[in-house]
Amino acid sequence: MDIVVFGAGSLGSLVGGLLARDHAVTLVGRDPHVAAVCESGLRVGGRFDFEARPAATTDGTGLAADLAVVTVKAFDTEDAAETLATGEFDAALSLQNGMGNEEALADSLDCPVLAGTATYGAVLRNPGEVECTGRGEVVLGPREGGTSETADAVGRAFRSAGVETTVADDMPYRLWEKLAVNAGINATTALARVENGALLDGPAREVAADAARETARVARAEGVELADEAAVRAVERVAEDTAANTSSMHQDVLADRRTEAEAINGYVVARASARETADAVPVPVNRTLANLLRAWEEDHVEDRQQS
Repeated sequence: MDIVVFGAGSLGSLVGGLLARDHAVTLVGRDPHVAAVCESGLRVGGRFDFEARPAATTDGTGLAADLAVVTVKAFDTEDAAETLATGEFDAALSLQNGMGNEEALADSLDCPVLAGTATYGAVLRNPGEVECTGRGEVVLGPREGGTSETADAVGRAFRSAGVETTVADDMPYRLWEKLAVNAGINATTALARVENGALLDGPAREVAADAARETARVARAEGVELADEAAVRAVERVAEDTAANTSSMHQDVLADRRTEAEAINGYVVARASARETADAVPVPVNRTLANLLRAWEEDHVEDRQQS
């Protein structure tokens, strides 16, 4: 399968490198990483140990492939969609954090858009070098739920490259569960400057659990039956599986980069606020986490809307 990975940061480079073991892959990213991949290939270390030779480019316009895997930050989704729309793809798959990415892609692309989640841990150590900090799995399927031949074909392609993959028929539930995990883990670890394992006990644990419970309540108000304790268990499971990991939002804070708080905790707040007063869902923990990260960004991130 010909695959374009749009957003060759940490996760995109890891997924692209894994897929390149069995498919023709083009990474779309930024220099100096792209230049290093073009010159010397992609080194995948950590839980894996191999070198891959994907194509790489900084120009994502006019590309054509069987599949576009989108791994850009949520705030860059609309720009990515506009760029991808200049090319031709049989399908697209979002492996992004936050909510609303699939809809933004579908508004611009003339192909089926699949939803997906990825629990692999990844850190871009140096240009041309990505480290897998934790093995996980990719879950994908039609964004509205149900089954499709497109999802089955993409699942087979991922599995043939050795990527642990589940094709699911309940992606709305899976996306809300992932949102609960991200709402609990990402903002809490970023603000506390701790690794994921610190959420298994101690004072940060209840903050993460409360953020997940609030997210589950909003999910149920939106028609997705995610129980409070199921959301908390998902947070605990991911925190345990990735205990030594620095979350993506924590990495952003350490690098003084814009975070995805708006698409995660901010999304929970927005959906709760959009409901009628009688159906209002209180989300004080997510509101506090989102506001604290907004305040940090205003003080630390230059050109915040473009970062």
